Amino acid sequence: MRKLQSVLSKYDAPQKAMKAGIYPYFREIESDQDTVVTIKGKKVLMFGSNSYLGLTNHPKIKEAAKKAIDKYGTGCAGSRFLNGTLDIHIQLEERLADLVGKDGALCYSTGFQVNLGVVSVLTGRRDHVFLDEFDHASIIEGSRLSFSKVLKFAHNDMDALESKLKCCTAESMKLIVVDGIFSMEGDIVKLPELVALADKYDTTIMVDDAHSIGVLGKNGSGTSSHFGLTDKVDLIMGTFSKSLASLGGFIASDKDTINFIKHNSRTLIFSASMTPASAASVLAAVDIMVSEPERINHLWEITHYALKGFKEMGFDTGKSETPIIPLFIRDDIKALLLTQALLADGIFVNPVVSPAVPKEDCLIRYSLMATHTKEQVELSIEKITKAAKELGILN
Repeated sequence: MRKLQSVLSKYDAPQKAMKAGIYPYFREIESDQDTVVTIKGKKVLMFGSNSYLGLTNHPKIKEAAKKAIDKYGTGCAGSRFLNGTLDIHIQLEERLADLVGKDGALCYSTGFQVNLGVVSVLTGRRDHVFLDEFDHASIIEGSRLSFSKVLKFAHNDMDALESKLKCCTAESMKLIVVDGIFSMEGDIVKLPELVALADKYDTTIMVDDAHSIGVLGKNGSGTSSHFGLTDKVDLIMGTFSKSLASLGGFIASDKDTINFIKHNSRTLIFSASMTPASAASVLAAVDIMVSEPERINHLWEITHYALKGFKEMGFDTGKSETPIIPLFIRDDIKALLLTQALLADGIFVNPVVSPAVPKEDCLIRYSLMATHTKEQVELSIEKITKAAKELGILN
């Protein structure tokens, strides 16, 4: 065995969790991503999906994907830069730019590639990138590839951000990159205060709307629309794998910024293009999202209902105000035990434990879809409360 393999073979944390019966990852789902899924032949209520609008099995989206395959085939066999740009990609970019109120947009194969390829290329060696400490991993990885100085500030703490901004010279370019809705905590960025600081210190703003598209703003257009600050946010990023029921991602901005990214972003230039079926699926999903506002309305109704229910049962939901509801457990083992107990009782949720978060902040991530019913939410709260009491998490 070579030295590297010898070192890697000593990594056995997953095996230990499996042996203890508390390994909660890579659970095989045998059905579509709906409010009820099938695992090992058993029906399970799904409260661990990012399909906020519940569109992944919508017949219009499936039909659009099938038609795209019939017309274009299953793949593009190249990058957008060379032979992989189809007319349907351009149609999608124009549709997305219009949705979020920007001059142009650019589609990537995944949301991760968007942040990796955009954050890494916008600023240079003498410049500064500012990140919320709870930003998504893709933003962090993108900043690591940048030659700029990276400065993190305390979560949603505008005083902490200003103290960092003050340290920079007026000559350096400054870029703030934040999540719109934070993916584990479920709270919303303090965008009005952030915009005020950006104006004061001549700083560019990029908002990651991966969890905001389909949830916040007019027609689900995201965080900037939610606050009426679209003109003040320079770059808007989004993904297709959540509300938009597909795979891929986009960046939207002014035409000059898009032109620069288009010809300099390595994850765009050197990655295969998103599939025709994926692009067609997103176009259909956007049409449904805009034409059926009742989906978003219902999503918010059950969000308020669930938050109220969990708080009444004694759960700590932190500062969540969105369909992402953290149930703070603050004990890794109990969080894993609770996840397994719930799965056995027909409830699918996701544990978030250290090192992903500090041990004192470990949680169960409970997320909602517009297709959930109040009855399903009630049943899940009842079962989660019962299991939490049996494990000593709640009194």
